[in-house]
Amino acid sequence: MTKNAFYEEVIIAGFGGQGIMLTGKLLAQTAMQAGREVTYMPSYGAEVRGGTANCMVVIADEPIACPVVGRPDSLIVLNKASLNKFCPRLKEGGLMIMNSSLIDIEPEPADEVEVIAVPADELAVELGNPKCTNMVALGAYLQRRGYLTVDAAAKALPDVLAKRYHKTLPVNTAALRRGAEFAQAKAGGV
Repeated sequence: MTKNAFYEEVIIAGFGGQGIMLTGKLLAQTAMQAGREVTYMPSYGAEVRGGTANCMVVIADEPIACPVVGRPDSLIVLNKASLNKFCPRLKEGGLMIMNSSLIDIEPEPADEVEVIAVPADELAVELGNPKCTNMVALGAYLQRRGYLTVDAAAKALPDVLAKRYHKTLPVNTAALRRGAEFAQAKAGGV
């Protein structure tokens, strides 16, 4: 890889039914549509809904040698078990988006890690759909990292969402925007 080439490794984790795989697919699709190199690798627990679920997404300017993420640059965790499992692996200087609705402990990441605690479940409920928690968290991630936009993710959403769920496009788009707004306000000290 050439010096100063963009390279971001992300782990998105939670339990089955939280839309973890959809979130990873959307991040990967958005990056691909922006002309980046991408790998996406899902990992399901034995029982899917309610079991553990995580996915690894690698986004780069150049071809990616390995889809496995050992020490992510960024971590999006939607439950406490995922925080406990993946927080110690987060790189120094990384970013963690954490669903404070389900995580009631202070994480202990490496030094220089930016932690954004987003009440993603509550924000999703405010929008009228508790199932869009994942989009709230992704919106916060996109805002803090800044290499992809929420608008680009909203544009890619129909490509990863099954046709039968296209009626949820407006609320999912609103959730992406709400997560970004929350993260921006949080970073601004509001």
